[in-house]
Amino acid sequence: MKFGETFTEYLHGEEEWFLEKCRNVEYKKLKKVLKKCKTCNSTRSNEEHIIPPATSLSDSCQCQSCPWCDEMFFEELMKEVSDIAGCFRSRVRHLLHLHVATGMQRYMMSLRRCFTDEKQTLLQEGQFLIQYITMNAIAIRKILKKYDKVHSSVNGKKFKLKMRAERIELLHSPWLIELGAFYINSGLDKVGNFKNSFGSVSCDYLNDDQPMMQLMLPNSIELEFDLTCAICLETVFNPYALKCGHIFCKACACSAASVMIFQGIKAAPKNSKCPICREVGVYAEAVHMIELHLLLKIRSKEYWKERMIGERSEMVKQSKMFWNEQTKHMIGY
Repeated sequence: MKFGETFTEYLHGEEEWFLEKCRNVEYKKLKKVLKKCKTCNSTRSNEEHIIPPATSLSDSCQCQSCPWCDEMFFEELMKEVSDIAGCFRSRVRHLLHLHVATGMQRYMMSLRRCFTDEKQTLLQEGQFLIQYITMNAIAIRKILKKYDKVHSSVNGKKFKLKMRAERIELLHSPWLIELGAFYINSGLDKVGNFKNSFGSVSCDYLNDDQPMMQLMLPNSIELEFDLTCAICLETVFNPYALKCGHIFCKACACSAASVMIFQGIKAAPKNSKCPICREVGVYAEAVHMIELHLLLKIRSKEYWKERMIGERSEMVKQSKMFWNEQTKHMIGY
């Protein structure tokens, strides 16, 4: 079965009620744009009849910078990718917020469980989200490959780099790591029927020199995420993902941004740079990766306890220094 048919079947399958609220790649529409461009290219080639011997096929393709595709294809695709990334981010955030709910919200959820299987609903939505991001990522990859084939160009590859630069590359989202941690924390890595439909996640080397999370998604897509903090070179503790996608320990990120731990990452100055990519302004929208932190607490109890004691000790020390300086400033000595 061709991917176009598979994708159409997915859009109208059992997840249709879920997908109605989400944006998807207009795969058929984009293929029609390419088909029209391919037809124009063939007509142009027939009119030219002969290609000079010294000219390569890629040089002769006048459609390499096709106005039709540049305007209709990439503009539409960029909007779709941006909407898909935003939808995935908001749905995962909502799902995980319910999973780690506290206070009154947790009480209300426990009350609802008396009448409905709330946990099963959350697990099912997590499964749908994995399938959603995977199918759309494959659709984007396929359509960009088709674009390069039609135009004998590398514009499709350049578009992938543009997606990464704008932080909307679907399979490199820190929210995918959070969803994988949610998968493990819920015990789904040991349930056979979820392994078949959801994929599989493993995170067995948290105490090693190179801690990794491995995701085997549907359609045989394998992903590996390095869980090493680039500053302390240890497994990330109390992790935060900056806007650029790089993950650090909270204490390490605060230190890099010249703010104290108790002030928090979002108190960093606007001109603070990511320690890895040196991008400015990435701290304001940093994401606290609660599920990953919970996974570390469950899987590496001794390491988690040691780091927690160290972070609290440093926080108390910084707090004392801060308030001593504030006191001296107020009273003048």
